[in-house]
Amino acid sequence: MADSKTPDIVYTKVDEAPELASASLLPIIQSFAAAAGVSVGTRDISLAGRVISSFPEHLKEEQRITDDLAVLGDLVKTAEANVIKLPNVSASVPQLVSAVKELQGLGYALPDYPETPETDEEKAVRAKYDAIKGSAVNPVLREGNSDRRAAIAVKKFAQANPHRMGEWTAESKTRVASMSSGDFCSNEVSKTLDKAVSAKIVLETAKGETVLKDGLSYPAGTVVDATFMSAKALDAFLLDEIEKTRADGTLFSLHMKATMMKVSDPIIFGHAVKAYLKPVFDQFGAELEAAGVNPNSGLGDLLERVADKPEIKAAIDKVMADQPPMYMVNSDKGITNLHVPSDVIIDASMPALIRAGGKGWGPDNKEHDTTCLIPDNSYAPVYDETIKFFKEHGKLNPATAGTVQNIGLMAQKAEEYGSHPTTFEIPKGGTVKMILEDGTVLHSHAVEAGDIWRSASARKAPIEDWVNLAIQRQKAEGCEAIFWLDESRAHDAELIAYVKPILEAKGVADKFQIMSPAKATVQTLKTITAGQNSIAITGNVLRDYLTDLFPILELGTSAKMLSIVKLMQGGGLFETGAGGSAPKHVQQLVEENHLRWDSLGEFSALGESFKFLAEARANDKARVLGEGVDIATQGVLDHGRSPSRKVGEPDNRDSHYWFARYWAEALAVQTGDPDLAAHFAPLAKALAEGEEAIVSELAAAQGKAVDLGGYYKTDPKKVEAVMRPSETLNAIIG
Repeated sequence: MADSKTPDIVYTKVDEAPELASASLLPIIQSFAAAAGVSVGTRDISLAGRVISSFPEHLKEEQRITDDLAVLGDLVKTAEANVIKLPNVSASVPQLVSAVKELQGLGYALPDYPETPETDEEKAVRAKYDAIKGSAVNPVLREGNSDRRAAIAVKKFAQANPHRMGEWTAESKTRVASMSSGDFCSNEVSKTLDKAVSAKIVLETAKGETVLKDGLSYPAGTVVDATFMSAKALDAFLLDEIEKTRADGTLFSLHMKATMMKVSDPIIFGHAVKAYLKPVFDQFGAELEAAGVNPNSGLGDLLERVADKPEIKAAIDKVMADQPPMYMVNSDKGITNLHVPSDVIIDASMPALIRAGGKGWGPDNKEHDTTCLIPDNSYAPVYDETIKFFKEHGKLNPATAGTVQNIGLMAQKAEEYGSHPTTFEIPKGGTVKMILEDGTVLHSHAVEAGDIWRSASARKAPIEDWVNLAIQRQKAEGCEAIFWLDESRAHDAELIAYVKPILEAKGVADKFQIMSPAKATVQTLKTITAGQNSIAITGNVLRDYLTDLFPILELGTSAKMLSIVKLMQGGGLFETGAGGSAPKHVQQLVEENHLRWDSLGEFSALGESFKFLAEARANDKARVLGEGVDIATQGVLDHGRSPSRKVGEPDNRDSHYWFARYWAEALAVQTGDPDLAAHFAPLAKALAEGEEAIVSELAAAQGKAVDLGGYYKTDPKKVEAVMRPSETLNAIIG
């Protein structure tokens, strides 16, 4: 059971733009919810919060906080769970180090992040920090499978007000490059366990056996994969593609998920840094190592460490001038694709590039065709086929395009995104074996030093729940439904062995297709181009990729998606859409006091949360609130009340005023609950009569630099002053 003190709805405290927006929106939500007897509280899953809660022994009593992520991890395993989960920072090592330094500067006596731990104490500290970095939050909270789709109001608005799309031509040189051998895709093996087992992972070399991981356990029916990426094959691929990019005259770019795949992808990223700067590493390898350079941390960290070494700096400048120009994160500030591993996240970067007609920003601050390196070939074909499709058919028309919904297998750390504890950079050549407790070798790979080996799994109960969720969704929609599974891939073949019998037993096999991701991409693009709808039923990584790709093409953003996680124990987790935590938005707020973050995702999640609460707790007032949220959201869209990107124009805070007003007006005129109508009628009147003063006060706040008291750990009072600048609105809301 949930703790008696747990609020009816938990609204997560996170990072960056969505957390700043919460300072304005959450008081409105709490005020409205209270009228229905619904409590809305917070739990801190921010990067700073997770760091602070992990080291109580280093802190003063008043600095210590509870481990809210662990608390929520228990809650989501109960039927009482009702959590609104905003996007949080999935920290790369540079972000984690930056957060720790900021907290130390605020008086938190936290230990430094040990780059090369040697003592047992340093290793213990490193282990705690490693548990925080990357996607530490999602695997804990996602105790259910994903149902992501565009809310009807959002889709209709996007069709009536189509966003700008870049032009595609057949002459575009933009292309996807991925490994044809030696990658995770080509080396994958997979088996479904016929009984519950314990297992260990060992590395056998000429000098004996090293246990890489012990104490693993899997219930019967679990699909267990193993694979590796060859370091030699990766390096050869990178060097070859640099030369091909040079010949094509395109921008060089690398697209990965170094936050979610927090062990493997930073290593691959580091290989790319070394390949791009190969002459520098060849000449100055010893000096770079002595300076503490770790290519996995990126070019930005490298440049800081050699700032006082003019010879190395000059060599870097020369090599970068000789190499193909790089795709830029921020061309004005010289921040390249390879500066920080967390700066270019594939599920956001590739759709944005595709939406722009295949163009990326170069160091000359102009757009160019781009070579997009996605080393592992498991899911690269999705982007490859998308680019080929638009080269042949031209850009998608958002005004007429259908929509792609997604049912994603992600419960209980399903598939690659749950593989962090079983991913290893191989120290010496030998054989990696996955050995069961009875001595059976489940999987085995011959590996060389530097190879990246990993194992992932998907349990029986989540798989079956995923298939049944897909059946429910297809029945509700009645449209095309495709399982994106490749029968020639080892893991997918095991999933297909689950999918087909369930579909046949339910008598719905004729309602579904099973296609490889490459073929499913083409089919789905044909479907939505014709104005029809499709349901993509995918594994965990493709869930992440597709729920950015298609919304960005359809809606212009993935932050406006309705994202419902039907928890397996009966609770609900309502995610506020994809789209990241928008650090650029924070930068603009600090410089200009304008926050362009769009809270439409929060509005959509809020409505679903209230309606779920109404069903779970038989609270009809909560249902009325949820229906009012839907009307208010439609009002924000229909009347153009979403935030502008430019300072001096309405921003996030303005949209919250209009959302509150439309919500109050909807509740005041509804007839289902007279008590709520009576409560909200004077509030709606006050919000309408205060329009001129409120809009004026919000506008007057913009244009000046502001102090938030920190980046990862902001000062609540300073943030409140910035995000609630209208005294008139504050007095009405309370």
